[in-house]
Amino acid sequence: MDKIIQENERALCILKNEGEKTLKDLAKMLCITTEGARFQLLKLANEGYVKSESRAKGRGRPQQFWSLTKEGHAKFPNKHSELTLRLINKIKEDFGEETLSKIITSTGKDNLDNYRKTIAETDTLEEKVQKLAQLREKEGYMATFEKTGDGHFELIENHCPICDAASICQKFCSSELSVFQAVFGPNIQVERVKHILAGDRRCTYLIKEKSNT
Repeated sequence: MDKIIQENERALCILKNEGEKTLKDLAKMLCITTEGARFQLLKLANEGYVKSESRAKGRGRPQQFWSLTKEGHAKFPNKHSELTLRLINKIKEDFGEETLSKIITSTGKDNLDNYRKTIAETDTLEEKVQKLAQLREKEGYMATFEKTGDGHFELIENHCPICDAASICQKFCSSELSVFQAVFGPNIQVERVKHILAGDRRCTYLIKEKSNT
């Protein structure tokens, strides 16, 4: 039973980090048979955590692509979500939007100070991206980074532990982007190219040196 639970959790983590997968691909990543993977996915589907979509690729038979449902994404914790939402609404109600914005900005400055303890100005751009990804991973963002084919970098966050709060106050997201820009400095461009709140599966930031032209 414990092994089944562990495999269920691994399947959810793979779909969270990697996005939709076919049965065959998921079985390979779990190192189990396709029948074993099918059993896991059907169990998770019955519990409401995953869903499948039939899609044709080329001339072959349609394939089933599996992905997380809203309930599946909710399996990954959002930090103190209910309490946070109550506090945000209370601050807005009693002190107004301006006070809430000042608090979020102040929190962003605290985060920046914390990041600067680890990320040095003398680090290369790749070292800075790597260290920021490691810090964000510790904060619960399931963060990784990749180097693109053109020498740029992507900071990828597969989970947002403050998503509920950000959904009612976009200032959280704008403050986050400002903090990232400050981490890398004025010669580096940081652009959010994918956004969970815009319907994307994850948040992705493109990080590159600014053009001299």
